[in-house]
Amino acid sequence: MSQQPRSNRGHRERNGDHRQHNGDRSTPSNRSSSSPPYYPREADSHPSHARERVNHSDSKWNYICSRRGIILICAVLTNALVLICVVAAQMVTSGMSSAASMGGFNLNSNINFEGTELQKLRELDMQYNQMRAPSIYGGIPFSLTFGIVSLLFVVSGNKPPHRMSRKLLFGALVFQAVGAVVYVVAVGLYLHFMIKVNSTDVCKQREILYSRNGYTWMNCNVSGADAAVALFGLITAILYIAGTVLTFQTIQHVKRYLQEQKRREEEKKQDRNNPQRAPLWAETTSV
Repeated sequence: MSQQPRSNRGHRERNGDHRQHNGDRSTPSNRSSSSPPYYPREADSHPSHARERVNHSDSKWNYICSRRGIILICAVLTNALVLICVVAAQMVTSGMSSAASMGGFNLNSNINFEGTELQKLRELDMQYNQMRAPSIYGGIPFSLTFGIVSLLFVVSGNKPPHRMSRKLLFGALVFQAVGAVVYVVAVGLYLHFMIKVNSTDVCKQREILYSRNGYTWMNCNVSGADAAVALFGLITAILYIAGTVLTFQTIQHVKRYLQEQKRREEEKKQDRNNPQRAPLWAETTSV
């Protein structure tokens, strides 16, 4: 009779020891599971931030290199080509005496003009360059202005269209629409002005003097550089037309997106104001 309580006590003590050992073994795991893993989270947070930064930078270039952005980038390049061709046309048609006076080459060895003929050629070149002066003084600021403004619109398009300012989108639309019309008019006026200058007596006398000495390329026809100015100007106008169409489509898409977002917000407000709709819907779906 007295041995049973002792055996029970032994079993209890063994069970107690076993429980204590199990409890001691389980405490580190419990503590480790209950304590928040601060260091792994901090370690994992850095790559995620790096990925977000990489994705953010990639997204900027994706928005800049959209269809609208590519059209504007091409317009910047064609404006630069118009600028280069305007300067080249002035340099090519300025005359050999004008180039020689600027130190381009030696008068005695490269120009077959002497005495009064050389003096008259210099006067004709000076008069012809003065008549052509409005083309370069107007063409350089014109192409520079449109090129810089186009570049500003390219840089400002580094966001999603729905996050951009509506004024910016409408500004790009108006700028490209006006630019297309203005460029077509400018090309027409440029060619009309060049033809008018080349039809003057100064240009004809100048052509006669140059042709006597074998310089037949210095004539009163429209030069290749002037034709290049007109060509790149028309290409720029076409690009602005395409950009106008794409910007208009973008504005329409943004308008629809904002309307859809507004409608969803109103539905959410209605659901919050009527909390009974959610449980009823859950009951009907469960049935």
